[in-house]
Amino acid sequence: MKPIYYLPFLCLLFLVGCLQTLPAFKAEDQPPKPDYSNEANWSGLPFRDDATDVIPKYETWVNDSQKTVDVFYIYPTIYKFGETWNADLNNNKLNRRIDKLPVKFQATVFNEMGRVYAPRYRQGCIESFSDSANGPKALAFAYEDVKLAFEYYMEHYNRGRPIIIASHSQGTYHARRLLKEYFDTPAKKQQLVCAYIVGYAIYPDQYEVLTPCKNASETNCYVTWSSFDENFYYPDSANDFLVGKVIVNPITWNIDTAEAQGKGAFLLSLNRKKLFETSAYMRNNMLWVDTKVPLFKRTNVLHLLDYNLFWHDIRANVKLRVNAYHNSAKSTN
Repeated sequence: MKPIYYLPFLCLLFLVGCLQTLPAFKAEDQPPKPDYSNEANWSGLPFRDDATDVIPKYETWVNDSQKTVDVFYIYPTIYKFGETWNADLNNNKLNRRIDKLPVKFQATVFNEMGRVYAPRYRQGCIESFSDSANGPKALAFAYEDVKLAFEYYMEHYNRGRPIIIASHSQGTYHARRLLKEYFDTPAKKQQLVCAYIVGYAIYPDQYEVLTPCKNASETNCYVTWSSFDENFYYPDSANDFLVGKVIVNPITWNIDTAEAQGKGAFLLSLNRKKLFETSAYMRNNMLWVDTKVPLFKRTNVLHLLDYNLFWHDIRANVKLRVNAYHNSAKSTN
């Protein structure tokens, strides 16, 4: 059995302190509620220059006016150290890390086809996932921001446009609930192109109507995966917050066990001339990965790279699903 190298890499990449001891959670002790009419409370908005606009150098930017769908993106946990359970949206250092890490390497995968909306929210700190007494309260508190931002987006920006929900890790913890509350009916799911809810356990019985996508072009459905080194021995009881009861291979977009070669991975730059070779297959509701990404060759839990490993595969799939969504809409009109 190989040792787990997950946490040191997490701290190395984010360059922040790790776990701390916090007082008991009290809502009144947390930072003030965000106002989403203030553009400063969005990491990404269409029609402005921000972190969601990064594209590979060989691509040509598509003006937001030409994009036919919206993307609502919820970022993962970046808040690792502070005096409160939930992050302060006035923490400029934290905001810069959010923009330069998950927003740059995750939200941007959708910007060829969609207008990207990425709200800042008072995310729960990393300890929220290990403290059974206070953590659920901090995460529920964070979800209220996500919900508020989504409702503001729907009222002021959406105008009936099709939606992609995208998320990672803590973002997916919240996206699961957002999907349940806003898309889990036969009528409401028609507005959903696809939900890319990555890096957190998903269970099909969480939903009454929404189902996992079964192929690369299906719409009104969701896809999810959590990445692990193919040689990792994974006991059933370990890290079960990453492993649910459904998974999709983000190379083939099928629910099967076939191994496939991806388009290539990157680490800290979208503009590598030669991408790192990566392949993946599914087994036991987990995605097993063989990758040449440096530093991560001996990393068992590839959680940090859930998007980086398949960025180009996801980008191609978004285009396919958006086109399929519009073709389906035309055929029913």
